Amino acid sequence: MSSVPENAPNHCPGTQSEDAGKASACAGCPNQNICASGVPAGPDPALEIIKERLANVKHKIIILSGKGGVGKSTVTSLLGHALAKLNPDANVGILDADICGPSQPRVLGVSGEQVHNSGSGWSPVYVTDNLSLMSIGFLLASPDDAVIWRGPKKNGMIKQFLSEVDWGDLDYLLIDTPPGTSDEHLSVIQYLSAAGVSGAVVVTTPQEVALLDVRKEIQFCQKVGLPVLGVVENMSLFVCPNCQARSEIFPATTGGARALCAALGARLLGALPLDPLLARCCDSGADFVAELPHSPAVLALRAIVAEIVASCDRPKSS
Repeated sequence: MSSVPENAPNHCPGTQSEDAGKASACAGCPNQNICASGVPAGPDPALEIIKERLANVKHKIIILSGKGGVGKSTVTSLLGHALAKLNPDANVGILDADICGPSQPRVLGVSGEQVHNSGSGWSPVYVTDNLSLMSIGFLLASPDDAVIWRGPKKNGMIKQFLSEVDWGDLDYLLIDTPPGTSDEHLSVIQYLSAAGVSGAVVVTTPQEVALLDVRKEIQFCQKVGLPVLGVVENMSLFVCPNCQARSEIFPATTGGARALCAALGARLLGALPLDPLLARCCDSGADFVAELPHSPAVLALRAIVAEIVASCDRPKSS
């Protein structure tokens, strides 16, 4: 009987099959080249390297969203700043795994920086004393350069980030992923399988067109065995920066994230309002959490971070 690699895609033909590495189900799988070559399958040596590299990272959290444009990268940057500020003794890292659309360098205000390579590996760029970032954006000659890569090359870049970046001691590593359930997501989950993942935070907006894809994202997490820490509803309401009046820009016609969580048995971590001042901070690379600590968005963010911290520290059920 054909053996199926761990975390293989659905309908994997197995390593002993004549279609190994050639079937349509193999497209984008990190093991595709190995299976196609006919070399006997075995544990990827990178898994142990990554496990050792991330041994001093306590909590690894993957930020997901099935839908583009819901503010996933913005939420990741907000979570990074909030985790670093609410506990100054905590060290936080952000890995920008969106290979084709790296936005974290701009959002975090470090787009002009470069990474340095030493005997201990790549050094991430420090945004603050206890918040660091690694992104392919630091490796491009220009922010306008397009990354036009097929799946295997993107998978290799993610493997390199996970195995060669010297994060040091981290309390939290947030991994910002692109929309969907594709190569990058499978690679991150497979490469972290030995190192362990605390879980995923899923980001959505209230309207049904976003919730359709988020349901698929949660189902993806269930299929690959990735715990879902909870769901964040972004842009839930518009908050006027002048009068603080609130209005519904994206109507929750089917009940929004709250109804989705109730139906799927997921935890609703909280809701972030749509604030134009937040968008301006992201464009300019300013720290919104420090600039407007008493804004409705930051107050909601504090509650969300408290839920995430509690979820990470909660003992895992046996």
